[in-house]
Amino acid sequence: MKTQDTHPKRAISLQLLLIVPFVVQIFGAVSLVGYLSFYNGQKAINALASQLMDRTSKAVDQHLDSYLSVPHKLLQMNADAIRLGFLDVRDPKMLERYFWHQMQAYDLSYIGFGLATGAGGGAGRYDGKTVVIDEWRSSNGSNNALSYGTDQQGNRTQVVSTFTWNNFKETWYTEPVNAKKPVWSRIFTINYPNHPYVVASAGRPLYDANNRLLGVVAIDIHLLKLSDFLRNLQVSRGGQVFVLERNGLLIANSGTQKPFVVVKDEIQRLKAIDSPNPVVRGVSQQLQQRFDSFQKIATSQNLQLSLQGELYYVQVTPWRDEYGLDWLVVVSVPKSDFMAQIDANTQSTIWLCFAALGVASVLSVFTSRWITQPILVLNRASKAIASGQLDQTVKESGIQELDGLASSFNYMAGQLQESFTALEESNTELESRVEARTGELKTTLEELRRSQAQVIQSEKMSSLGQLVAGVAHEINNPINFIHGNLTHAQEYTQGLLEFIQLYQQRYPDPGPDIESAAEEIDLEFLQADLPKMLTSMKLGSDRIRQIVLSLRNFSRMDEAEIKPVSLDEGLDSTLMILQHRLKARPERPEIEVIKDYAQLPLVECYAGQLNQVFMNILVNALDALEEANAGRSYAEMQAHPSQIRIETALMDAKWVQVAISDNGPGIPEQIKQRIFDPFFTTKPVGKGTGMGMSISYQIITEKHQGHLRCFSTPGKGTKFVIQIPIRQKAVS
Repeated sequence: MKTQDTHPKRAISLQLLLIVPFVVQIFGAVSLVGYLSFYNGQKAINALASQLMDRTSKAVDQHLDSYLSVPHKLLQMNADAIRLGFLDVRDPKMLERYFWHQMQAYDLSYIGFGLATGAGGGAGRYDGKTVVIDEWRSSNGSNNALSYGTDQQGNRTQVVSTFTWNNFKETWYTEPVNAKKPVWSRIFTINYPNHPYVVASAGRPLYDANNRLLGVVAIDIHLLKLSDFLRNLQVSRGGQVFVLERNGLLIANSGTQKPFVVVKDEIQRLKAIDSPNPVVRGVSQQLQQRFDSFQKIATSQNLQLSLQGELYYVQVTPWRDEYGLDWLVVVSVPKSDFMAQIDANTQSTIWLCFAALGVASVLSVFTSRWITQPILVLNRASKAIASGQLDQTVKESGIQELDGLASSFNYMAGQLQESFTALEESNTELESRVEARTGELKTTLEELRRSQAQVIQSEKMSSLGQLVAGVAHEINNPINFIHGNLTHAQEYTQGLLEFIQLYQQRYPDPGPDIESAAEEIDLEFLQADLPKMLTSMKLGSDRIRQIVLSLRNFSRMDEAEIKPVSLDEGLDSTLMILQHRLKARPERPEIEVIKDYAQLPLVECYAGQLNQVFMNILVNALDALEEANAGRSYAEMQAHPSQIRIETALMDAKWVQVAISDNGPGIPEQIKQRIFDPFFTTKPVGKGTGMGMSISYQIITEKHQGHLRCFSTPGKGTKFVIQIPIRQKAVS
């Protein structure tokens, strides 16, 4: 009886198998719900951030549209009033009072005019509260401009300051004149004590009825008020908004930092990338890096940028008006402003997951114990039966399925006890039969191995015999010595013959003994024939060296690995080795070889094995032709010569094809179906083992991942087609 295995395979506990999947399912379900909740929260955050930035950006756009449209509307009104004669540019005091009243009605910094004569004036609120009236004369000297205080009716009072002014040097005058249309001039700054003056100036040229330039009306609007507006926007706890020009200079921002600095009593505007506000500076730098230039931001962009380890949602929107302003409105909102609730929900989900896991673990322990206890009892009874104690019974547990299993076990134990005796009786007889059959199988296996070794050795010896026969037929042992000395012998002989000719020319009348010796050796024939003989010997030695080279190219004993080779060279080497079977004999003419080689690239292959395939196919073709010629006369063979055609072709960029065909008797269909089977051959005993084509098929299909096919029609010949890839991917 077979003993129990003392080293059983490690197996998982049933109780653990019941607990773990249950707990994993609960944990997975809760985790999935938590993940989906977190994922949906993220999507909601992204959507909310996008909506918040869109709303803020639209609010800024609307404010810019309304705030910056007032100056040009008011300029149109003033220009129309001057053109219609309601206002007279020749009466500057009347214009100044008119502008003073407009300053009371509009939140502007300055309204004025400059004439083509160089004179001008206007009303300004430089400190943001008090309106003064300016007037300057046409002379370009120093202190040619005066600034007056005003009463409640707009009348001049005392002079509060003097300064130097020149219309033709101010951008608010020159730029509208050059543009010949209403435009915004470049933003300029003036450092009034405690009241920085940073304004954009809207200008409009004035022309008379003859289209002659009268001057320019202009309105300044204070840009620092845009920062006040941005600070009042309710973006988010950490959200910020800023506006900048295309050249990168800040116009306004919602932070407490100002968009300029004062250096030596002069206001210098800041670039956004140099702002003291870290958010404005960081966002601007990353925008410039991403788009290479602020000029290239043509459409609204929604981005996510990382600043100091925190993620920011950023929206940058171009804002333009018809008078030449081209600004960028940037809204940034930190992701942390939205993450507080998400983090709280995530913590709640984690605690719920652990609570559910604990409850599930407790329930699974009680459930597994209830299920596994009867199974453990059944397992102990099974082990007892396995150890030879067949009188085992199992009590019912109260679980319907397990009770059915216990009943089946009890019945099986009884049946097993009854059949065990009969099994022991038949065991002895069976063991004796098995022992006898095992001996027979061992003997058969040894015979099969010996036969296989003999077949492989026979096939190797057959190929080696063909190679040795070709070498013995074509090569003479001393060829290297002869070929190496032929050149020197030819040079020496030529020198001796030239010396003899020179001697005959100098001594035309030799003695009788010299003439007798010359006639005896036939000196004239020797001088003519000896160089020809040496030339023939050199040609013969070259021929033998070519044969030796062909043998090396064919065998390629030193090339066991894949390497790129020329298929044409392998085919020619094989034909050279088989030349003794191709050339004419007394009983038959020469077998013609027709070569149609295409221009092929070098092909990666096992060169020696592929040449062996060429050898096997060509030898079979020669055997078939010789078999067909056995029953024909010499005249018939001359009229219908035996032919072998070798064709190479490039199928596509990855595959090449070699086709070898003959005009022999062909192969019948029932034989062609088995031509690649091992041990199958139609040749007589001693001519082949039937392994040549089988090994060739293995070399092409397994070694080179190619195809070897046979096409044959009885009476018309046979054609073998080899197709292999130019590059080998993985060759075993």
